Amino acid sequence: DGVTYVGLIPFWMRDIGVLGSPAVTHLGSFCETNVRLYSVDRHGRRGVVFVTLDASRLVPVLVARAVGLPYVWSRMRYRRRGEHVMYTCRRLRWPAPPPRPDGTPAPRVVRSQLHVRVGAPITSGPLEDFLTARWGLHAAGPLGQTRFWPNEHGRWPLHRAHVDHLDDGLLAAAGFGDLAARRPDSVLFSPGVDVRFGPRLPA
Repeated sequence: DGVTYVGLIPFWMRDIGVLGSPAVTHLGSFCETNVRLYSVDRHGRRGVVFVTLDASRLVPVLVARAVGLPYVWSRMRYRRRGEHVMYTCRRLRWPAPPPRPDGTPAPRVVRSQLHVRVGAPITSGPLEDFLTARWGLHAAGPLGQTRFWPNEHGRWPLHRAHVDHLDDGLLAAAGFGDLAARRPDSVLFSPGVDVRFGPRLPA
């Protein structure tokens, strides 16, 4: 329909493994916030394109950057008290963030703070399906070719949510200007699902 969305997605990664290795409880659990676009390739596979990914553990950041994902090391915090959830992010100065998609340098000093209030569970509608029924990620390979990393997960259990406070610099740092000042089209919360990634495929 000629419409797309930009997502600001903070969450908590828990017990992840790397390249088929067993989950590592400490190193594999960390905060992450990604700025994403929503994609579909010539085979009709629906995925996401990560513009930036801020994470609070250095080792996963370095491993992910080695395979071409735009991770940035940041000091982050996730806290939940009842229906209130708070995410904070402050980028560290090393390593330098990857350049923006247009090739311009990304700023090193970036902060984000988001407070949301979690509401009742909801049934997915067309917009929720568009945003959450994504089965992989599209990323550039070492020679510039697009690769697709498939993933498997159950349907996300969704709750409606309300933004009580947003002071975000991640969207602007990724090249999206003052988009954070715009009223969001959708605010959702999920308690999470288990996700498994497969090997990279040509897109």
